[in-house]
Amino acid sequence: MSTEINNIIFSNNLDGYILPKNDNYFTEYSKLNNLKSITKFSGSAGFAIFLKNKKYLFVDGRYTIQAEKEVGKNFKICEIPYTWPKDILKKKIKIGFDPDLFTWETLNKYFGNNYNLLPCKFKFKRKGNTKDNYPFFSLELPIAGESVNSKINRLIKIMKKKKIDYSFISSGENICWLLNIRGKDLPNSPVANCKMILTRDKKIYFFSSKDKIKKIKLSHKKLKINFLKEDDFFKCLINLKIGNFSIDSKSCSVFNESLINYKFKIIDRQDPIYIKKSLKNKTEIKNMIKAHIEDGVALTKFLYWIKNFKIKNLTERKIEKKLESFRKKNKNYLYPSFDTIAGSGPNGAVIHYRSDKFSNRKIQKDDLLLLDSGGQYKWGTTDVTRTVCFSNVSNRVKNIFTRVLKGHICVALSNIKKEINGHNIDKIARKSLNSVGLDYSHGTGHGVGAFLNVHEGPQGISKNNFVKLREGMVLSNEPGFYKKNAFGIRIENLVFIRKDKSKLLFENLTMAPIDTDLINFKMLNKEEKKYLFKYHFDVYNNISPFLNNNEKKWLANLI
Repeated sequence: MSTEINNIIFSNNLDGYILPKNDNYFTEYSKLNNLKSITKFSGSAGFAIFLKNKKYLFVDGRYTIQAEKEVGKNFKICEIPYTWPKDILKKKIKIGFDPDLFTWETLNKYFGNNYNLLPCKFKFKRKGNTKDNYPFFSLELPIAGESVNSKINRLIKIMKKKKIDYSFISSGENICWLLNIRGKDLPNSPVANCKMILTRDKKIYFFSSKDKIKKIKLSHKKLKINFLKEDDFFKCLINLKIGNFSIDSKSCSVFNESLINYKFKIIDRQDPIYIKKSLKNKTEIKNMIKAHIEDGVALTKFLYWIKNFKIKNLTERKIEKKLESFRKKNKNYLYPSFDTIAGSGPNGAVIHYRSDKFSNRKIQKDDLLLLDSGGQYKWGTTDVTRTVCFSNVSNRVKNIFTRVLKGHICVALSNIKKEINGHNIDKIARKSLNSVGLDYSHGTGHGVGAFLNVHEGPQGISKNNFVKLREGMVLSNEPGFYKKNAFGIRIENLVFIRKDKSKLLFENLTMAPIDTDLINFKMLNKEEKKYLFKYHFDVYNNISPFLNNNEKKWLANLI
């Protein structure tokens, strides 16, 4: 056990301590990750529980294989949502937690009401500097598509209707949307780490690092914004008049909630910005379409290169760098939207694989390569997965790939008004695989931000997502299949929901070819063949002007 964790447990007379992956901004990816430092687990979601004689690591289905490889036998791996701490730990034991790093919603989900949870603050010693002073910046109206005033007025209208005097917005991504600002506080997302209080008379108290606000102070000078230090939160609360508060149950920490409860009444725990942010306006959709065409050009050039390149001496890390080099040729490309997954052969079966100097494989002729990558562009976010082969594959692998493709096409052709939500569409995506006893242990799709986080809620396509799908939402469509120690298959496009007369339909954003060498066309029906033809035809029309003659010919042959 880590010496630091050991000290926390014994100095506070605890039975155990829970360590999350997130920092106090509750973002998926952060520059500070104590969970990785202590356990070696590098996934984007998970938490550990340290008892005096046993250690548990809780991860979802995307990370079970990865967790086994990274943490070895030091931890018992438990898969969420099938196993929670309340399912396996003895009742009434004393568990310590950092109140800055947990919400009550999370703790209740993990433990229920049968545990003695004790807040104890502790700062871990970490080498290096995780802070930077990259300034926040504003998006102009032609980029954002809606003014800050308009967004704030919409939010205040909700506050007045619910008799809310103060809205505490603790999610940085939601503040970015509301104030049309961005930053670079996360490794792969243009999110600004900040919190704010909005009053019903339109005053704003903005909490962040003071080194980062110079630009937005100028761009937002017409608004009534009080710019405060991150640790001025309690001081600000003390000076506000008594009233009703709303908080965000997903990102308001136990500590901040207790400070608000000291003086105010919390009457609402849902931040309406999540749903408003998910409904992209016409400008945001236009920018996303543009970004995906630019990204499609880079990815198609890469796919032509790798399908026609002698793969001798090619490794996963070389592949990552090569794809990045194609993206960097575009002046609007900024940086990856997440760490590229280039999983060859057995590494492809690790759903969110990340190569390192130990795992980095040399590509073999008989390998499947699963390549999941994306970019942050001015002003859109991309995420795409392609699986490619370098030789003739077995009929079994072809058939599985084709079943994944059939699921992908079923999602793309969904009647959204009939299916209503991601829960119902997820069933359709799995149907072909399930018919032969196969499945995959992740959701079929996640929401995506407009030049924001690559993973964004509340919408999604998964077994437990019942959020109504609406016009303007952007989601991924990514069924897959993974054979442990053998191969991985995933086909992912981003789509947006558009209205066509009385129908709601998915429209593809991603513009990159699917490897037809892996398809058993005899398994596709007429509608599926028609879809595939039209998709590759659309890809060709959109990106062929930016390809050389050899690349054009290769792409045309896929139609």
